Amino acid sequence: MKLATLRTNGTTTAARLDGEVFTEIEGCPDLGALLAEENWRGIAADASGPTHPAAGAELETIVADPGKVLCVGLNYKSHIQEMGRDLPSYPTIFAKFTETLTGPNDDIEAVAEDPQLDWEGELVVVVGKRAYKVDEADAGQYIAGYAAANDISMREWQFRTKEWLQGKIWAKSTPVGPVMVTADEFDPKQAVLHTRVNGETMQEHSIGDLLFTPEHLVAYFSTMLPLNPGDIILTGTPGGVGRARNPQVFLKSGDVVEVEIDGLGVLTNKIVDPA
Repeated sequence: MKLATLRTNGTTTAARLDGEVFTEIEGCPDLGALLAEENWRGIAADASGPTHPAAGAELETIVADPGKVLCVGLNYKSHIQEMGRDLPSYPTIFAKFTETLTGPNDDIEAVAEDPQLDWEGELVVVVGKRAYKVDEADAGQYIAGYAAANDISMREWQFRTKEWLQGKIWAKSTPVGPVMVTADEFDPKQAVLHTRVNGETMQEHSIGDLLFTPEHLVAYFSTMLPLNPGDIILTGTPGGVGRARNPQVFLKSGDVVEVEIDGLGVLTNKIVDPA
């Protein structure tokens, strides 16, 4: 199944996508609320609420208020190498906050305080049930599905210190979506990630090259704290980011950046002037 969160009539609702039509999943204001239901798959499959053409639908970030937004850096060999680092033995991790997320087609404001806006196309793992201290061999059963994200990064702020957080948590800078494809219908190892800026391909890389797999990350994070339904994990970006180019390239007002993952859809976000 393909599941999403729609904005409609001043509120939001979880919805199932069938072809070119969204069907509301009544009683679930977003995908996170749906995943909190033990029988969420059955509820989604049986939903028969109001319908909306996909072409005109306004999409919210898939989980409007996740309990955790966990992130991994340096998780593709090509990106690690272009940043001049050795391959790590353990995941490099940080976190985001709900206020950092935005819809898959929303405009993203340029940042007056940092001219070095950069793109990072990423695979997102969505947790489907509580996971605490799970083994990697069992971790797949805790994954509800997958989506795409663009971890827009403010590079000057990111590299002010050795800790990256301040370059990663600007408000409404991280689109996630457009839909979550359930784990039974998507194989990360077979997908390719594409990032385009104004139509020019900047990143194109097999997700099968992930150093730490989705299952490894679920197990690793769950060793430290419980993962709950609706929590999301951004798994890192491959090579091709603007900062590592020669000459460097950064996003500016008027640019359109797209992140596409085969089978998951496309994020399309325009960079606009600061409000």
